[in-house]
Amino acid sequence: MSASNKVADTASSALAQYASIQDDPLIREAIRALEKRIFKRSAKLSGPDGARDYLRLKLAGEALEVFAVLFLDTKHHVIAYEPMFHGTIDGASVYPRAVLKRAIEHNCSAVIFAHNHPSGATKPSYSDKEITSRLRSVLELVDVRVLDHFIVGKGTPFSFAEAGLL
Repeated sequence: MSASNKVADTASSALAQYASIQDDPLIREAIRALEKRIFKRSAKLSGPDGARDYLRLKLAGEALEVFAVLFLDTKHHVIAYEPMFHGTIDGASVYPRAVLKRAIEHNCSAVIFAHNHPSGATKPSYSDKEITSRLRSVLELVDVRVLDHFIVGKGTPFSFAEAGLL
């Protein structure tokens, strides 16, 4: 078997695993229950744990990198969850202008960013730190606070806020 066949087989296997995760009724029900709890307008995100668990379920099974945003109101009620940018196995292009536009359209006052690392590593790269800083600068101009940025991989998702990077 050639190396290209091995790569194709591995990619097919990963996609098949992801498809089976999404088809699993127990996982779908868990995501629905978390969405119900988090997206009730009366429910407030009181800390990073609820967001971390929800984002982990949404992003852990992704075969390619996905950058998502939770848009929040003034009391940190969730307005919307949006997977905004899709990339490759080791990166996704993130456009601050598009994030700013959606933040204004949602009339939000805060955001939480999240993206997955398909490799499983949760340590932030230089690029992860740079885009978080750029997004934070752009959103500050319209009084939108960046509360956190989670990196989902194997184990507990990494929190920029908890690591003192925000």
